[in-house]
Amino acid sequence: MEAVGAAKTLLQERTDTATPPRAIVSGLRAIVRPLGEPDALLAAAWDDLATAAAEPNVFAERWFVSAGARHLAQAEGVRLLELWDGARLVALLPLCIAPRYGRLRVAHVENWVHFHSFLGTPLIRAGHERVAWSGILAALDTTDLARGFLHFTGLVENGAVHRGLIEAAGAIRRRCDTVHRVERALLQSDLSPEAYYAATVRKKKRKEIKRLQARLAELGPVTAHRLAPADGIAQWCDAFLTLERSGWKGRAGSALASAGQTERFFRDAVAGAHAAGRLEMLRLDLGRRPIAMLVNFIAPPGAFSFKIAFDEAHARFSPGVLVQLENLAILTRPEIAWMDSCAVEDHPMINSLWGERRPIVRVTLPLGGWRRGALFHMVRAAENGFAAAKALLARPRRAPPKPQVHDD
Repeated sequence: MEAVGAAKTLLQERTDTATPPRAIVSGLRAIVRPLGEPDALLAAAWDDLATAAAEPNVFAERWFVSAGARHLAQAEGVRLLELWDGARLVALLPLCIAPRYGRLRVAHVENWVHFHSFLGTPLIRAGHERVAWSGILAALDTTDLARGFLHFTGLVENGAVHRGLIEAAGAIRRRCDTVHRVERALLQSDLSPEAYYAATVRKKKRKEIKRLQARLAELGPVTAHRLAPADGIAQWCDAFLTLERSGWKGRAGSALASAGQTERFFRDAVAGAHAAGRLEMLRLDLGRRPIAMLVNFIAPPGAFSFKIAFDEAHARFSPGVLVQLENLAILTRPEIAWMDSCAVEDHPMINSLWGERRPIVRVTLPLGGWRRGALFHMVRAAENGFAAAKALLARPRRAPPKPQVHDD
């Protein structure tokens, strides 16, 4: 009882810089506050929620979100919506007001995801998916911070969180439109790494990979390493950033180390993942020189392949493919059921190695009030019109009929 009392006291103290907590649905209380460094109560509750979430998402965990808030300019103006059941955090998601919706200059509420965040699923306590979404929608309906409508990016299609949102919206007779859908590579199998490789990768490609491995070994010893507890995180980060910047991303100015803010974000996120027990790093060395590296985040029962880099000087040996073959060892871990590639749709390299696919959607739904409802319907009508026009223009045009020639 003392712990609960202390939690309620901290909660009340923290609301001095946030909207006052409001009872909304089934006794749940909502707090909307600026995204910043969490206090002791929120930090502990956030970490607890991450371990009890209906769907794991490392990109919504405290260490990752906080790294973005500290170092990325996109974090300015972001708000954190918290949903509490007494002293227990039930749901949490960062939100922002986006000034545009596709081609349209229309302000609206979005979940905050940045360029290095590859999934937008909010942390919602398992078993509370529908009631939590009901509380989130009720909070957005009544806060002055919410504009227009709600657009949510990066939900796993038909996952527990997506289904909870559909049910909560349907209960108040609101649409929940899927406006975009992609499928990206997923690793999910009960097979051993060797059996999975043989079953998934074409025989011709396996033969070519074996030839590349033999040719690479002619240049020196090829060894795979995993980050060990005694290894220095800074040194592994140095090696990854150097390797990534040496290639096309460095030349294009899009490497993490090309800008101070993104380099600091990466180092902070990796250190946070390591402290939380979420980090796995792989390195493929030729001699003592890394030629490919992979950064994974682990969140049982899932895992996420966050970043990859390889040495373009050895591109003819496909070092990115070779380090991904080492990554198949994740299949031997009983606590991990799947790994999300976090890759773009139809990525040629990872799609050729991983046989499963994960559907990711964006959804748009109205908020309360006739003005916001009307805006939603106008925007969706315009969006559907754009899509119809695009489909019409993409249709192949029929060739004009050839003139008939008649014999006299």
